[in-house]
Amino acid sequence: MKKRRTPVVRAPSTFLEDPRVSDATPTLEAPWPVAVLSQKIRGYIERLGTAWVEGEITQWGVSGGNVYGKLKDLNEDATVSFNVWSSVRAKLDGDFKQGDRVIALVKPNYWVKGGTLTMQVFELRHVGLGDLLERLERLRKQLAAEGLFDASRKRPLPFLPHCIGLVTGKDSDAEKDVIRNAQLRWPAVNFRVVHAAVQGDRSVGEVAAAIEKLDADPEVDVIIVARGGGDFQNLLGFSDERVVRAAAAAQTPIVSAIGHEADRPLLDEVADLRASTPTDAAKRVVPDVAEELARVQQARARIGTRLTGILAAEIDRISQLRSRPVLADTAWIFDSRTQDLTRYVARGVELVERRLERAGDQTAELRAQLRALSPQATLDRGYAIVQLPDGGVLREAAQAPDGTELRLTLSSGAVTARSTGQTASR
Repeated sequence: MKKRRTPVVRAPSTFLEDPRVSDATPTLEAPWPVAVLSQKIRGYIERLGTAWVEGEITQWGVSGGNVYGKLKDLNEDATVSFNVWSSVRAKLDGDFKQGDRVIALVKPNYWVKGGTLTMQVFELRHVGLGDLLERLERLRKQLAAEGLFDASRKRPLPFLPHCIGLVTGKDSDAEKDVIRNAQLRWPAVNFRVVHAAVQGDRSVGEVAAAIEKLDADPEVDVIIVARGGGDFQNLLGFSDERVVRAAAAAQTPIVSAIGHEADRPLLDEVADLRASTPTDAAKRVVPDVAEELARVQQARARIGTRLTGILAAEIDRISQLRSRPVLADTAWIFDSRTQDLTRYVARGVELVERRLERAGDQTAELRAQLRALSPQATLDRGYAIVQLPDGGVLREAAQAPDGTELRLTLSSGAVTARSTGQTASR
């Protein structure tokens, strides 16, 4: 008789072989266990495969040879965790750190036990300098086309700012350099400091917000954005479009003091003044009190010299005028004027006398003419003027009928008479 073999029951090798797993839709009466949901999530994620992604390293920590970090989107507020196993890290070219822009080959990995999603990195590369420069150049052309870099937009800095706004990293050398050099040049200057991250994923938002905050402060006369030197990638935040537009929109003059002389972020192009270093910014924003006092003394000396020269020239000119013969003996002026006056008086008397003589002659001539024409001369020869009662002159006998009262004007006096009428002529 053949012996019957007892079947061997083995534990499932994977969760997918777990007899509890079912493709049936979970319901209130038959819900899925958490492990079932987690395994389904893991299975779906693992089917996504690998992908190349680009971002900025915002966290880079090493533990046991492995790297645990975070990768942030360059433009949006999106972050994912990643890990680099020691075997992959040993094959990486170059050193990586927080703030680097990278391209990574990642594969999503869902950890069932912890319920977390992380990206397993298989390759990691720095973003090529050429790619970054190309992007910056495109942004530069776009902003230049909008007129944000035009020289006509740039405003002059105040000669002596009462309060300076400063955007810089906390406890940074740039902050110390600006404040120390400014106060050495003008001890009374005041500062309104707003600290912001000057590199990393927080730098763009914090720098833009700091510029807007200081621009809204009515006591701030000028704003300095300062950062010490750094590599190209560390300064990329100051070429971000948000920072550039915040500076362009500010009503307060902006001074860009980023890096060293060779560094040229886009903030330099839109700023009202570009300083090569933070120290240079302090020197160009605040005048040197010693130099200004020296200029005042020089100006006062030049004014004094000029006034002394003018007074000396006028004194010499007056002395020359007084030394002339005309002014040396002033008596001649009165003598000559006395002679002129005597001559003018004599001439005036002569002219008046001549005028009176001619007027007398003319008067006698007119008197003779008048007498010749006057009726008085006729009356003097024995004639009389006969007037009617109405005052009219009697010209015809018919005008004086009998009884008419008549008035006879003689050479001397007048008499009245009565007419006896017209008589026959002889």
